[in-house]
Amino acid sequence: MALRLAQESELDLVEVAPNSKPPVAKIMDYGKFKYEAAQKAKEARRNQANTVLKEVRFRLKIDAHDYETKRKRAIGFLEDGDKVKAMIQFRGREQSRPEMGVRLLQRFAEEVSEYGTVESNPMIDGRNMVMIIGPFRNKSDVKADASAKRNAAREASRAAKHGQPSTGEAANEPADEAATESVPESATTEEN
Repeated sequence: MALRLAQESELDLVEVAPNSKPPVAKIMDYGKFKYEAAQKAKEARRNQANTVLKEVRFRLKIDAHDYETKRKRAIGFLEDGDKVKAMIQFRGREQSRPEMGVRLLQRFAEEVSEYGTVESNPMIDGRNMVMIIGPFRNKSDVKADASAKRNAAREASRAAKHGQPSTGEAANEPADEAATESVPESATTEEN
């Protein structure tokens, strides 16, 4: 019966949910259905956020200002939803003092602790000591917030462009109407 109805309306009978009991079928244009499904898949791929591992490199004897710059960069990465790989490079005699590297990385972890958590503790990897810090917020949440802010700013700028002349005219019109209405009322009170 459904197949006959689909043929009469010159559409296709499309099985939408084959695994349900009973299977669900709809009468629709199959080409349009496939196109919309492809568009949904494309949108899902675009909105999918990939977490990136950003790297911040230190030397054991890093200057205070350089350290602050690296810390601020790491905080920026964590706020953007990216993981941070903090790496200390040991050279020469520095390799015999790994405890100093551990202290530096632990201090770094404490200072960025309100933006992310330590995913892997400091460990030696050849000449380097590495620690990975993960963000509190997902990349997709950060992306959604950024797009919401961007859309709000866009709407505000559109309202400012289009809204000011119309609101200015609208503001002048009621004032003119109020002035014309008040004149006859005052004139009628003076006449009586």
